[in-house]
Amino acid sequence: MESYSTEAFPISTRAAAWTKLYSQQLNRVNFTPADRHEFAARLSLSQFGPIQLASIAANRSHIERTRNHIRPGAPRLYSFLMQARGNSVLDHCGHQAQLDQGDFVLCDSAAPHSFTLGDNSMIIMLRVDAGLIKKHLPTPERFCGLKLDHEVGLTAVMSAMLENLNTQVQSGFHSDHDGRFARHVLEMLSTAYAMGFDEQPEGSAVMLGRQSEVIRYIEDNLRDPELTPARVAEGLRISPRYLRTLFASRGEKASSYIVRRRLEECGKQLRNPAWAGHTLTEIAFAWGFNSAAHFTRTFHEHFGMAPRDYRRAGSN
Repeated sequence: MESYSTEAFPISTRAAAWTKLYSQQLNRVNFTPADRHEFAARLSLSQFGPIQLASIAANRSHIERTRNHIRPGAPRLYSFLMQARGNSVLDHCGHQAQLDQGDFVLCDSAAPHSFTLGDNSMIIMLRVDAGLIKKHLPTPERFCGLKLDHEVGLTAVMSAMLENLNTQVQSGFHSDHDGRFARHVLEMLSTAYAMGFDEQPEGSAVMLGRQSEVIRYIEDNLRDPELTPARVAEGLRISPRYLRTLFASRGEKASSYIVRRRLEECGKQLRNPAWAGHTLTEIAFAWGFNSAAHFTRTFHEHFGMAPRDYRRAGSN
């Protein structure tokens, strides 16, 4: 097992050094602590058969993986994230998962995400190759960004199992049966997901796959001011009518989804200390808005307050 801590870095360069280390050991990201002078974090890594097991403990921080961080052709990994302590919020694939202790969420390394850790937060992560996970969970993209609540089905059992496994691995536990046990863990996780989301609307595997492609295309091009439902349909070589059909099951129009996601990203940056020096217009235009008046009006409709007031409330 490998362990890393911010204690090894000077306070003046701690955030930058930790971002570099985290990017080298897990995924390339921007790691922004809420308070650079009080920032503390710890990372433990171990291999358990075909699964990489990681535990991340930190005080209030923001982790962001953008499209620029994702290298073409890089191995695609899926990560099961379990909130072992504290709380956090993951924004991923058009969904927002607010995690409390014992909750799970699935994250795709090939898609951008932002992760806000609360105070005294700890995450246990299982990282699995895409080819392997699909043997147990055939359509993992369907679940990315969706919270699997700790009170549903087998989730509480899986939470307790992973916490115990993480504790044993950190104490030096090793077995010749790691690979076999890892496969059982993946099978149980897939069962927990099947049970936890069995109330979701039914749809064919083809339809679910196409929905995921559409969402990913929109997320990848969200900053483009020319992005419209017509452009999405053209880019994916599907008809506008089929695009409307794919979104009908989500209860939201493609155009509404694009605006909502842009507003959500703007809202996050307005409250992110790293963007404190940027104007409202700069943030809005960076996320595809090309009219300050339109941005202000739609932002107020979505959040119930003006962008300037929203930013001020987040700093209090």
